[in-house]
Amino acid sequence: MTERKEAAGVTSETVAVRFQRVARHFGEVRAVDAVDLDIRAGEFFAMLGPSGSGKTTCLRLIAGFEQPDAGHIEIFGETVEGVPAYRRNVNTVFQDYALFPHMTVLDNVAYALRIRGLGKAARHDRARQALALVRLEGYDDRRPVQLSGGQRQRVALARALVGEPKVLLLDEPLGALDLKLREQMQVELKELQQRLGITFVFVTHDQSEALSMSDRLAVFNEGRIMQIGTPEEIYEAPRNRFVAGFVGSSNVLEPAVAETLCGTRGLVSLRPERIALLAPGAAVPDDCIVAEGRVASLQFHGATRRLAVAAAGTTLLVMLSSAQATPPRAGEAVRLAWPRAAMHAMDPS
Repeated sequence: MTERKEAAGVTSETVAVRFQRVARHFGEVRAVDAVDLDIRAGEFFAMLGPSGSGKTTCLRLIAGFEQPDAGHIEIFGETVEGVPAYRRNVNTVFQDYALFPHMTVLDNVAYALRIRGLGKAARHDRARQALALVRLEGYDDRRPVQLSGGQRQRVALARALVGEPKVLLLDEPLGALDLKLREQMQVELKELQQRLGITFVFVTHDQSEALSMSDRLAVFNEGRIMQIGTPEEIYEAPRNRFVAGFVGSSNVLEPAVAETLCGTRGLVSLRPERIALLAPGAAVPDDCIVAEGRVASLQFHGATRRLAVAAAGTTLLVMLSSAQATPPRAGEAVRLAWPRAAMHAMDPS
């Protein structure tokens, strides 16, 4: 197995996975409800949402572990409704790794090739190439119990990649790792996807994973997609109240509050890091909104301090660098300022 470039006839505009009005219901529960989605070839695409939002069911529909009740699914232009999982050119990495404890690392990776009938020498050669991709050369004879969590995750990745799938599905693969290792694996996964150039579809409920790793992401809620876009688009321009609240921290200003502050009536989002504290007597920057308030509470979060400020008939969350000297105390009067452009109008839903 070698690092791959873009396949012949495959461009960045080729659709790897297409959902057209796809639905999957479990009794009265609409796990996936009329979802339309195009995932481009060669992109790292994240499905983000809370538990029960439909993202994992969508992944299982791509894998063939579930079949749709309605709608149409294509993988690289081929209809896959009714096509069993083993006949789809996709593979899945699970959170629990699902390694065979009685097999060596090499045999775990080579297992799928064995099922296909590939000879021992050939499958071991390809398995070693896959292990090299995930930086596990020399681990052939170890068993899963002798590996760390991160190493077991790499073995699971190698096993999924050894068959050279067109689409790799990752179902919360980093959820069992501690914070430091999870952050390291985020970087390694992204680098691996870029080297291989294949389509990764990554399911997570962790917004930082989705924002830091994906080329584009879909935010799910109650079986539907709330918004699709780049991480920057999703964060800076949330479409509605749910996206603003689920992706990062946001001040959602009700229409009456927005009208008081900036003269525009409508639902508005304002990210807390865009709000600055004005020093006493400081001039107001051009084209900025100013509000006076009083600190209701102050929390230390390492690199940042989070202030809750009562102002303009609401409570604004303000995020400041911890390096800022002499932060205000609870009960202290403050002046806030933020660029008018930092206020983003949203759908009222």
